[in-house]
Amino acid sequence: MLIKLSTWSCLEIRVQDEVTIKIYNSSFERAEEFKYLRTTLTNQNSIQEEIKSRLKSGNACYYSVQNLLSSNLLFKNLKFKIYRTIILPLVLYGCETWSLTLREKSRLRVFENRVLGRIFGPKLDEVTGEWRELHNDELNDLCFSPNIVWVIKSRRVRWAGRVARMGERRGVYRVWWGNLRERDHFGDPGLDLEDNIKMDIQEVGCGGMDWIELAEDRDRWRAFVNVVMNLRVPYNAGNFLTS
Repeated sequence: MLIKLSTWSCLEIRVQDEVTIKIYNSSFERAEEFKYLRTTLTNQNSIQEEIKSRLKSGNACYYSVQNLLSSNLLFKNLKFKIYRTIILPLVLYGCETWSLTLREKSRLRVFENRVLGRIFGPKLDEVTGEWRELHNDELNDLCFSPNIVWVIKSRRVRWAGRVARMGERRGVYRVWWGNLRERDHFGDPGLDLEDNIKMDIQEVGCGGMDWIELAEDRDRWRAFVNVVMNLRVPYNAGNFLTS
């Protein structure tokens, strides 16, 4: 159950029913979800609504600059910078705490491929002689930067290292290790943020490492984060970290 103090004007609230809770002289409303610091919080601890909201903001920004992204007067690298500096930050606000499922990953990639398709434009098919839209793998080859899912992974890993060094007395540390589960409707097992971090580390070839111990060493952890942030495809970083 999510509640809010009725006098807090900074919170946008959607009331689920008319039931209120009174503690001394303060009145609280029962809510299904509310927005705080531009982040959508729900009573089920679900990240799906937040990602939907982020994608909605990203799409609105994309449509507002789509003429620039399709203009023949701008170089493609400049168009890509517009995407990375204007559109992408709106979508990835607060992504360090996201526990992604297959559905969310797919939605994020679909959004990015739509923007990249606008940036790189159509391609002349050598067989048919007609112009066609670029396929996803072609967009990935043309893009010289990690895809949106890898950007989220790198930011999540970087934030995890900071939280791991905070200690048990910090509230952020206690929340981070809370047992908040996300269930994927397509069959993924419930994963919390620690599970996601372990999977991220395993994808870069460091699955056998104690990531919490590694995070205590700021220099080694910073080197590891730099490896993850510059990945376009899975890469074995184990030898890099131990060399």
